Amino acid sequence: MSTTTTPRDDMPVAAGAPARTDASSERPSWGTLLVLLAGVFITTLDFFIVNVAIPATQADLKASDAAIQWVVAGYGLALAALLITAGRLGDIAGRRRMFMIGMALFTVSSAACGLAGTPETLITARVVQGASAALLMPQVLGIVNIVYTGATRARAFVAYSLTIGLAGVFGQLIGGGLIEINLFGMDWRSIYWINVPVGIVALLLTPRLVPESRGSGGTRLDFAGVVLVTAALVAVVLPLVQGREQGWPLWTWLSLGAGPLLLAGFAWHQRRLGQRDGAPLVDLAMFRERSFSAGLGVMLGYQLAMASFFLVLALYLQMGHGMSALDSGLLFVTLGIGYFVGATQAAKIAVRLGRQVLTLGAALTALGFAILAETVAAIGATGTVGWLVPGLTVSGLGMGVALAPMSAIVLAGVTARYAAAAAGVLSTAQQVGNALGVALIGIVFYERLGAGAVPDDYAHAFTWALIPLVASCAGTALLVQLLPKPARSETVQT
Repeated sequence: MSTTTTPRDDMPVAAGAPARTDASSERPSWGTLLVLLAGVFITTLDFFIVNVAIPATQADLKASDAAIQWVVAGYGLALAALLITAGRLGDIAGRRRMFMIGMALFTVSSAACGLAGTPETLITARVVQGASAALLMPQVLGIVNIVYTGATRARAFVAYSLTIGLAGVFGQLIGGGLIEINLFGMDWRSIYWINVPVGIVALLLTPRLVPESRGSGGTRLDFAGVVLVTAALVAVVLPLVQGREQGWPLWTWLSLGAGPLLLAGFAWHQRRLGQRDGAPLVDLAMFRERSFSAGLGVMLGYQLAMASFFLVLALYLQMGHGMSALDSGLLFVTLGIGYFVGATQAAKIAVRLGRQVLTLGAALTALGFAILAETVAAIGATGTVGWLVPGLTVSGLGMGVALAPMSAIVLAGVTARYAAAAAGVLSTAQQVGNALGVALIGIVFYERLGAGAVPDDYAHAFTWALIPLVASCAGTALLVQLLPKPARSETVQT
């Protein structure tokens, strides 16, 4: 989960959000933004809503623990691998066209998830969902940055930020409500089917409300770079998800060893393309800027804790406490309230603290996780879940304070000519962190859970999983200190 802050005119904030190279001749309506945000909402929602449906999905499909991790991580991995590429495709083929292709594929793959009869089918459909989301999401920022100007654009980006935050935090409640209603007996499948009517309506309205735009110049697509970076990500995440369940066979260690080699090959290929005036996916020169290299570590470190926390919390509440999907979703609201308060106050705090607002947010998140660990150790699987509210509220507050200004603070110190590329890589790091977090924290959680788990085992496993989550947030707070102090003129309001 992340929010994106309002950019300067020369500093777009995510993959596919270039500086204004063209403009619509007509004044866009707010209907344009609503259509675009519908795509953002359902693609963000689907990363988080799945957590509350995990127990029902696992029981219905008789899925293994590793398969369940892939249902979550597969989406994030596909999204991470293709974000930068999708931004380039929008520049080449047209952003509206790629938005519609992404929306169409997302709608079809959502239906495939709803029809899945085996874990393998569901995982495959989830990977396609993630790839479809990657095609769609960068185009939104690109189009908004083109068709809106001045104060109107600022309000559009605020709406974009709130949409992502609310979809991430309240996804659990929405999912719980859908499962509780059990419309047409669809149970957990309803969390995927809900995307279909939204997608169809958005596809019908897009040609009428969303103008077409392209990037300037003849941008080429680096297919070799796409293959190398995707292979590197899979080589790292695949053994982390599958290794524990399979007893860490030789192939898992070979795959983990191949990951850094593939990343090195990707870096060499990007440098070679840059020297030949090609079109590399990533301009390696921007890594020489301390603001970006340190900021990348901040984003990656913090996101390691986000998706994994939502997953293990949902499992603890439903499998440990026996709560229904709706009841566990309602408990997530307390975290959402904290997030909303933190996000709305983050800009004011940033004015006074500068980059240290990220330290405060990470520290509050770590404190919330620590409170939860102590609480869960005390109440186990039989105590009153109301005791979890303080820890959840503090955690949500920290998430809001940290995530709302994070992208803007990191990108504010990046040279303007690297802004679009840096934002794309930063967005990718966010998704990589989510996928890696699910894999790594999953190892800790399921190792402590063991076979034939009873409710108290889930409380024990959740408590242990919170320890590396606290460490991840604490490490993020330390990494923030490596960020250069931004000039006053570079301060970006959320």
